[in-house]
Amino acid sequence: MKKWLAVLVLAVLAGCGNVDVSRYADKNPKLELPMYFSGVMDAWGIVQKRSGEVSRRFHVTVTPSWTDANNGTLDERFVYDDGELQHRVWTLKRQGDGSWRGTAGDVIGEAVGHTAGNALHWTYVLRIPVDDTTYDINFDDWMWQMDEQTMMNRSVLTKFGFHVGDVTVFFRKRDAQKDPS
Repeated sequence: MKKWLAVLVLAVLAGCGNVDVSRYADKNPKLELPMYFSGVMDAWGIVQKRSGEVSRRFHVTVTPSWTDANNGTLDERFVYDDGELQHRVWTLKRQGDGSWRGTAGDVIGEAVGHTAGNALHWTYVLRIPVDDTTYDINFDDWMWQMDEQTMMNRSVLTKFGFHVGDVTVFFRKRDAQKDPS
């Protein structure tokens, strides 16, 4: 029995290896967080159970503000398809090595992120309320800038090393949503 448990733990840990963000170094447009997150934007997303079934849909209004190129906030206001409202404010700080650290009220500790080319890779633990309890869920969060106005975000959610769901979000700057005619 102990052998099987050890094999299971090793298999789970082997499956947790992250793709190195540097593989995106030559991809464009180059993601600069203060440049991309400038001006109010909208985002639309889905939450999927581990089976792939969509359990929730949401819209987010994101209002960024920056004190300088290294320090900013993202004010996120969520509206879920069941009417639930949620508010999260990220505080972002660029580190001396170029990485990013982020905090928010429902993030346990700090999010740690690295950029290369058009990509940002974040890892963090988010405290999620469900009914009368809360769960601390690990987010392996990837963002790719698609063009000057659009970003895609894909998060794999795990608990104790086991896949529990996914979140997919598309961001679009509001000035890009105007009708050109």
